[in-house]
Amino acid sequence: MTAFYGILLPFLGTVMGAGCVFFLKRSLGTQVQRALTGFAAGVMVAASIWSLLIPAMEQAADMGKGAVIPAAAGFWLGILFLLILDRLIPHLHRNADQPEGVKSGFGRTTMLLLAVTLHNIPEGMAVGVVYAGFLTGNDEITAAGALALSLGIAIQNFPEGAIISMPLRAEGMKKGQAFLSGVLSATGGGVNNSCSTVCSPCFAVFAEFCRRSYALCGSGRTDS
Repeated sequence: MTAFYGILLPFLGTVMGAGCVFFLKRSLGTQVQRALTGFAAGVMVAASIWSLLIPAMEQAADMGKGAVIPAAAGFWLGILFLLILDRLIPHLHRNADQPEGVKSGFGRTTMLLLAVTLHNIPEGMAVGVVYAGFLTGNDEITAAGALALSLGIAIQNFPEGAIISMPLRAEGMKKGQAFLSGVLSATGGGVNNSCSTVCSPCFAVFAEFCRRSYALCGSGRTDS
């Protein structure tokens, strides 16, 4: 249940942010939107460094000076992965006139949602993989550490939910529809949370099975 609540936290952060549409005025000021975006970026950078990069290097401490290599490789692979998604998924950033990604017939609202969902994908993967490590008994990953990452992303998702729902409300969309649109922007992260948490232990179990099988066959092998 600890993992379930941890995975649910980022989604709840977006839901609470999107719920601002019911309590605040029809639109957010430009400066407020910029401040919320900057706040979200700051929280995500902090979570990336303290809850992901540093723990990754600590887990590879036995490699000595090369401890930074796995984390650095994963870091650049993550950037490449997101760049590929950015080129493939049609989306539209706020205050932009031209959409990015492949051409599609999607409307403006859908394109805005996809822009947020796009970067929720790696967030969901991060939370899912950390909780998968915790569930498989990795001594380097504690419940408190996994919860801290999940809580950090939930805090970061709060302004994101508001930044999606409030502008849509200002454009004339009904409150309920604007709220639902903000909630839907979190689905990418939620799906990846679940998939990563389920798949990662399976890979870990498979790897352990292969290791034990190899050790068993090796121990029973005789030289000719």
